[in-house]
Amino acid sequence: MTRARRGTHCLAQRACVSPSARHTGLIHCKAVLCPNAKVRFLASLFLSCVLMMVGVACARSDGPNPSIQTVKVAALPIEARETLALIERGGPFPYRRDGVVFQNREGRLPKRERAYYHEYTVPTPGAYDRGARRVVTGSVGEYYYSDDHYRSFKRILP
Repeated sequence: MTRARRGTHCLAQRACVSPSARHTGLIHCKAVLCPNAKVRFLASLFLSCVLMMVGVACARSDGPNPSIQTVKVAALPIEARETLALIERGGPFPYRRDGVVFQNREGRLPKRERAYYHEYTVPTPGAYDRGARRVVTGSVGEYYYSDDHYRSFKRILP
């Protein structure tokens, strides 16, 4: 057996070879944990609990996202108002991807069950493709507008 110096931390067994411990001072000592190890263990346990509680609180947050601004329908571009009118009428929609499920992967909208949100294209004048503007609808009738391809949203107010 190898001897460890008294008062040093045993790296092999993570036990303390403390001068106050009542043991032989061998590395295989398991009788006493050093005070630093106790403090580290309690600190990591506390931090784990706090992180778990914060994670649960974030996951349960289903209220409106406070960072989402609002915009009135009258302040939207004319193309967005036309898209809203098409949504109200149920179509026909000019793009085949209109009405598909919006998955909210980045979590910028309030967390909801899958298939809660649906997206619709707002035509962008001069764009050769669908452009970046979208209206996203929720199942209970809320509407969101994004003019930067889902990087930010504004809740649409009547």
